Order: sequence, then structure tokens, then C-alpha cells
Amino acid sequence: MRSSLPKVLHPFAGSTFLHRVMRSVQGLGPETTAVVVRYQADAVAEAARSYDAGVVIVRQDEIPGTGRAVQCALRELSSRGPLEGSVLIAASDMPLLDTATLRSLVDYHESSHDSATVLTANLDDPTGYGRIIREADGDVLRIVEQRDANSSELAVHEVNTSVYVFEADVLRKAVAGLDSSNAQGEFYLTDAVEAASGYGSVGAVAATDPLAVEGVNDRVQLSVLSRAHNARVCERWMREGVTILDPGTTWIEDDVRLERDVTILPGSFLQGGTTVASGAVVGPYTTLIDAQIDGGAVVERSRVEGTHIGPRATIGPWTYLRPGNHLEEGSKAGAFVEMKKAHIGRGSKVPHLSYIGDAELGEGTNVGGGTITANYDGVHKNRTAIGSGVHVGAGNLFVAPVEVGDGVTTGAGSVIRHDVPDDSMAYSENTQHVVEGWKPEWER
Repeated sequence: MRSSLPKVLHPFAGSTFLHRVMRSVQGLGPETTAVVVRYQADAVAEAARSYDAGVVIVRQDEIPGTGRAVQCALRELSSRGPLEGSVLIAASDMPLLDTATLRSLVDYHESSHDSATVLTANLDDPTGYGRIIREADGDVLRIVEQRDANSSELAVHEVNTSVYVFEADVLRKAVAGLDSSNAQGEFYLTDAVEAASGYGSVGAVAATDPLAVEGVNDRVQLSVLSRAHNARVCERWMREGVTILDPGTTWIEDDVRLERDVTILPGSFLQGGTTVASGAVVGPYTTLIDAQIDGGAVVERSRVEGTHIGPRATIGPWTYLRPGNHLEEGSKAGAFVEMKKAHIGRGSKVPHLSYIGDAELGEGTNVGGGTITANYDGVHKNRTAIGSGVHVGAGNLFVAPVEVGDGVTTGAGSVIRHDVPDDSMAYSENTQHVVEGWKPEWER
């Protein structure tokens, strides 16, 4: 990937490669799950434990290869007790590997009583993949890596996906004799498949969905697979009643939830646990991250993070809602407004060019353009409370902590440092001085 980030920790549709594969494996209800780590082992191990506190971390030594990874895993798992039954081995750079595909592989293996079973795929372009070489009766004879394949083997379109099921006793014997006499000087796990054929038949199951077994080795492949997956996601939501005007520029992560009659306009990114209710309009050019959008709301050309937007509220354009906001029904955060941990009451409006942070507005309040809540005193973040039916003049500065009652009007340019009671006028004097005939020094 040419990255400081380990490949398996790169994100894909909202989760890392590793998390997605671990989640799919866990869907089978395995007795034990182990993750083998080598490159940037500590970072990968920490991530794996965050996904599953009970995972067994196996540290591969400096001997390279997938076969060596399995040798290390067997040694670690065997030290914890007898290892028996079916052992599933999966590569964690296959972000679309799903539980259904894995279950079909395991079920086939256990019903066929093979010593090992390989998950394969039939590809129009098998370049880069190991080829499946079968015997006359259809059993797998061996797997040949592309660098080691001859011309007839390269013509095979059935490829290895790096997902296998072995019987535990067969696996122990098959990996015991691995060596590195190959083009890459590694311990190939694929050589264990050929060895397993000496202890019984080796079967193969072809994945029904080629995307499910697509591996990612660089950012080009990541982009291609991401786009293919996102196209499916958009198609699914459109078939469930969501309008997506331009699926090619709309990106929707897997944990996003949309109701019928939502409209997504071009250039929109919906991420994390975002939910959008019926009748809402998102976009164009909008990013939602862990946002909750109620019915009838409109969010245009804005970035919204960790915020609840109520029914028929309007956001944007060019609005930035940082985490922790709650905007009630019919409220507004207009052009070039930034909010953080703000509660905006029903029907209240912050139309433009304002910063509202650590603040609470009542119902039916209007905030004049250029208003700021000064919430940070250098040590603490303090709150501003502004009541209902308040008319805030343009260019106001509220120095928190401060409370403004209901029905208050503030003058333009006011600096509000002290609490204001209900039904009052508050303004701060700012005397205007005029110097007639004045010229700057350079002109004089």
C-alpha cells in the first residue's frame, strides 16, 4: 500500500479490512479465533483486541510466508489445549469476505469429509493469483503461485483465494514439512494443500460472488473494489425507495441507515452510523458522519458530525456542525455557521456567519449574523444559555458563562458579559468617533 498504516488497518466502507474479516469469521461462532501478526505487529494486535477482546494474538517470527504464519498459530493454539476439528484459515486483506461465503465453505468441507477444502474463484483475468490445478477426478492436486507457474498453468482461470479449511490433524502434518524453495523464498501455505492430498482428498468450493474473495494489494485495487461495492450499496438503497440522483458521486458506508423517500443529491458522503429519515434531503456536496437526520430536514453543502437534526430543520450551505449538537424541529443553521455541543430550540435560527459552541437556545430565537459565543476562558469550556423569543443583534459576543432570559433583545455589536433578565434590552455602549479630513500618513 506504500503507507505507514498496515494494510489490514486501511478503512473500507466504514471498517478496517481486519475488522470486516474478523466479523465475518465470528459469524460462524468459532471456538477460538486467532490473528497472526508480523508487520507492525503491535498496531495490528491492538486493533484486533479492540474488535474482539478474547482473540488470540499470534506473533509470527522473522521467517516469511503464510505457511510460517500457520505454523506459528498451530504452535500457540496447541499450547492452550488440544486442537481438533475444522480449522478455517482466512487472509485479512479481503474486505468483502462475508459469513455466508465462509459458511458455504465450512459446510461443504464437513459434509465431504475431505482432508482440506480450498475456497476458489473463477476470474476472467486471473493475473496475480495462484492457480488451482485439479486432478482428473476434480480433486485439487496443488496450487501454483503465479511466479512459479508454467504456461499451461497460467492459462487456468480458477484461482486460489487464500481461504481454506483443514482438518486439524492433517494441517499439523501438512505444514510440518514446508520449505522455502520457491521464487519468493517463503513458506507457502499453498504447498500444504498439496501435502494434504497425501492424507485424503482435497476439495474446492467456488465462491458465488467474485467480489467477496477479491484481495487488495495496493491503492488502485482498493479504489476499484470500493467503487464496485459502493455501486451495490447505492443500488440496494434505491431499490428500497431511496432517491440517489448520482450514484457515481454518492458514497454510503455499510452502517448507514436510510428510510424510504430520502433524497441524496450528488457529491454526498454518508459515513459511520448515520441515519436519515423519510422525506429528508441530503446534499449536494454534503458529508454526514454519525449524524441523525429526522424527516423533512434539508442538509445542503455542509459537514455534519455526531449531530441530531430535527424534523424540517434546514442546514447550510457551507455549515459545519461538530459533534454534540441537537437542533429541534424547524430550526436553522445557515450559511457559514459553525456549532459545537449546541442545543437549538424549536424554530430558532442561526442564519449565517456565526459560531455557537457549548450553548443552548430556547424556542423561536433569532441570532444575528456574526455572533459568537466565547466559550473558552483558557482553562474551561463554559456554557451560554439564551432563552426563547430572543432577538440577538448582529455582531454580538456572548462571554460565557452567561445566561440571557426569554424575550430579550440585544443591540448590534453588543458584548454580553453578564446575565440578562427576561423581557429586557441589553446593549453595550461603543462610542463612534469621526475624524473629518483625515488622511493616512503615507498620503500626507
